[in-house]
Amino acid sequence: MEAVQIVSGTAVPLRRSDVDTDQIIPSDWLKRVERTGFEKGLFSEWCDDRDFVLNDDRYSDAVVLVVGPNFGTGSSREHAVWAIQQYGFGAVVSPRFADIFRNNCTKNGLVPVEVTPEVGEALLDAIEADPDLVITVDVANLTLEAPDAGIVCSFPMDSATRERYLEGLDDIGISLRHEDDIAVFETTRPAWMPTTA
Repeated sequence: MEAVQIVSGTAVPLRRSDVDTDQIIPSDWLKRVERTGFEKGLFSEWCDDRDFVLNDDRYSDAVVLVVGPNFGTGSSREHAVWAIQQYGFGAVVSPRFADIFRNNCTKNGLVPVEVTPEVGEALLDAIEADPDLVITVDVANLTLEAPDAGIVCSFPMDSATRERYLEGLDDIGISLRHEDDIAVFETTRPAWMPTTA
């Protein structure tokens, strides 16, 4: 996982609530063996509608996805996070995330920014009014800013998760911080037990 301190740029306003993981990436995309190319499946059923927001060229370079409440419900699939990231988004802003989706975000480097319903609505309005509005998500300071819209707020994130982003640590990276201790432990195990070597 790559380290993330700041995600800054324009945003896509997805004014929908209760978006589940099957809407984010339909289940037929889960058959893929490789971990690339999922951006083509992002909201693919909705993208058939020419008026869908991802088809609007004004938002083509966006790096932040701003959505309604209760985002990422449904089945647990990392593919949903991969699709959002591979499309080019580094952060998702919502008044509420499904727990499993949020957890998948933190393990893959996509920043879930939880804001109040009022801030969420104000962001959607501001982006629709000005597609060039720049939003900055600062993981180090746990702040979201859209100065041209007069929006500045903090967002919650526990210290261990914040450290994951700032240090670029996935679960394997966290385990490898203890590599020397693991190696010592392995030398003390009985020979008949399996080893990691």
